[in-house]
Amino acid sequence: MADLQESLKAVNKDKAERTDIERCREDFPILARKVHGKPLAFLDNAASSQMPDVVMHAYTDYHSRYHANVHRGVHLLSQEATSAMEQAREDIRELINAGSAKEIIFTSGATDAINLVMQSWGRANIGEGDEIIISTMEHHSNIVPWRMLCDEKGAVLKVIPISDEGVLDLDAYASMFSNRTKLVGIVYVSNTLGTINPVDEMTRIARAHDVAVLVDGAQAVSHLKVDVQQIDCDFFVTSGHKMYGPTGIGILYGKQELMEKMPPWRGGGDMILSVSFDEVIYNDLPYKFEAGTPHIAGAIGMGKAANYIKTVGYDAIHHKEQELLMYATEKLQAIDGLRIIGTSPEKSSVISFVVDGIHPHDIGTVLDLEGVAVRTGHHCTQPLMERLGIVATTRASMAMYNRKEEIDQLVTALHKATEIFR
Repeated sequence: MADLQESLKAVNKDKAERTDIERCREDFPILARKVHGKPLAFLDNAASSQMPDVVMHAYTDYHSRYHANVHRGVHLLSQEATSAMEQAREDIRELINAGSAKEIIFTSGATDAINLVMQSWGRANIGEGDEIIISTMEHHSNIVPWRMLCDEKGAVLKVIPISDEGVLDLDAYASMFSNRTKLVGIVYVSNTLGTINPVDEMTRIARAHDVAVLVDGAQAVSHLKVDVQQIDCDFFVTSGHKMYGPTGIGILYGKQELMEKMPPWRGGGDMILSVSFDEVIYNDLPYKFEAGTPHIAGAIGMGKAANYIKTVGYDAIHHKEQELLMYATEKLQAIDGLRIIGTSPEKSSVISFVVDGIHPHDIGTVLDLEGVAVRTGHHCTQPLMERLGIVATTRASMAMYNRKEEIDQLVTALHKATEIFR
């Protein structure tokens, strides 16, 4: 009887979660608008997800009620702004399970966070002949900074190969380490292929060689439950606008003992304890890496976005998005001449595809006229495109608020594109 009761509870919980996640669409007012006279089907979430009311309200509430600089004022507005921003830091810490709020550094985004690590940790720890390992599927943001550092220091950039399906070759990865390897920089979820990489296992392999690990989690946090302590990575980066938050804000997570040894990257106000013309004493974490006036409203909004994700729940998000992924994959595969790029068995809700004889930009133009927002191009992954032998793709990326009807709208628009260009 007890087992039956537990089963019924699980069923009822699942029903409740499904109802709640369908209802969450109402929290995103932009999804009700029309584009070119057609209902908007927003399938460009890997570029930027939309914001719920609660995030936008928090953003405007700061500007309308307590706009003031943080950490520097004794007046009430400054104290309120400081409290709200530091609460956001704690909310984000909880979302990714960092050990301390001191390990959460506000940046302008994931790109900025990676550059912080390169400029501070990288310049202090990478020398001539040292090696950095990244993968073929990295975003330019996790290629260019390391290429710049290698060119400056005379270091070597090694690249993990991938299969035609878009799966990393872990055997090749394990064989790439040497006594000169200093860092692994790996994307958690590919923005182009949707591939979910086994970052836990990859970090364990790096740990066996005493190598630091940076995880690019920009495409992960809105889809997967992230636990940086379980991953055991040294650094983790993400952006607010990928996780239902504002643009221009992101975070760097870094292990406290590591970041305490790292030199500051930027100098200015708030990252110091004392300044004279002869000596500068730097502030404690996290402020040592937050020079100048931060994007206060963005940080507050990102904190609210983190709470929104926690409220909806990762189980419900994963179930909904995987359902959409399977539905879209089946529908798209039935279109004559369409080929999906990236078929990893472990995949997030991203589908990139090419259609024989039609340029992705032409497809994107027709889809836009039908109210469907997708991304076309190389998606800031040009080396990946070269490896796969293509120039560009059309990418449909889904979020928890999308519906099967929008997939149908995409498919109908694609049929129209094939009629026009063939």
